[in-house]
Amino acid sequence: MNRRIIYLINPVAGTKKKARIKDLIIRKTRAAGFDFDILPTNADGHYEHLHKIIRRDGVTDVVICGGDGTLNAVVNALQGIRVDIGILPIGSGNSMALATKIPTQPGRALDVVFRGKASPIDAFYINEKFSCVLCGIGFDADVAHSFAKQKTRGLQTYLRISTMKFFSSLPYPFEIKLDDRIIKTDAYFISIANSNQFGNHVTIAPKASLSDGLLDVVIVKKMNKVLLPISVLLQVAGNNPLRKVTDYGDRKNIIYVQTDRIRIKNPSHAPLHIDGEPADTSAEFKIRIIPKCFMLLQP
Repeated sequence: MNRRIIYLINPVAGTKKKARIKDLIIRKTRAAGFDFDILPTNADGHYEHLHKIIRRDGVTDVVICGGDGTLNAVVNALQGIRVDIGILPIGSGNSMALATKIPTQPGRALDVVFRGKASPIDAFYINEKFSCVLCGIGFDADVAHSFAKQKTRGLQTYLRISTMKFFSSLPYPFEIKLDDRIIKTDAYFISIANSNQFGNHVTIAPKASLSDGLLDVVIVKKMNKVLLPISVLLQVAGNNPLRKVTDYGDRKNIIYVQTDRIRIKNPSHAPLHIDGEPADTSAEFKIRIIPKCFMLLQP
């Protein structure tokens, strides 16, 4: 099968690497013998114009040079279009790439594009907004909103903001409908995860699978603040087992369950992020899985 590739290079994510990556793409793709075009990503996040290009030119692969936010926008626009998606991860967190073991080195990531296998990946809707990695309500979303305003990105900036926010953070009231159970609780944050991690190898949902038709839900409840980082670290380390929602009592600091849909009432309008990007919040969220939403090139 002849392949034709579109590369989308994000002019913001990984700015220092951008020129080198473009040269690397041109050199390696020519050597591999594939036809290709290099196009810019859009600041407005709209990619419907790619439909015409894909049909007209017989494009088989769209490779995203950027982070999870760019991946979200492109995959959302290309739903229903028969094309394989590749990633050259140069974002801040690179959750999808890390979860699927796509190398963060651009040259090795290109090798995955050329030689990898396309496999189906789930996604989900939160109030009909698209997500393919993870969304969060509460503390982590507050951090994401502040992080987006920073002039410098990267892990150090994220950790600095997280530390500052930790000392002033307060839990939010939620009413959560999971299966046939309603949980009323105050929580610092709720993560709804398709990928197993926030990014940067922080695995908030260690048992998550990208293709099991389920979402991993992590509810970090109100607790003594001294216990909060310890409890989250235990969750990250995989010491908090995945259970049925009926197995949890009121004394558990963290609830970790799986479901294909969830409904969350958010009366205090706790902030929201979707795939690491700030998003408008709501008084209620209806969340549902989209099984086998797109095909991703993986090792």
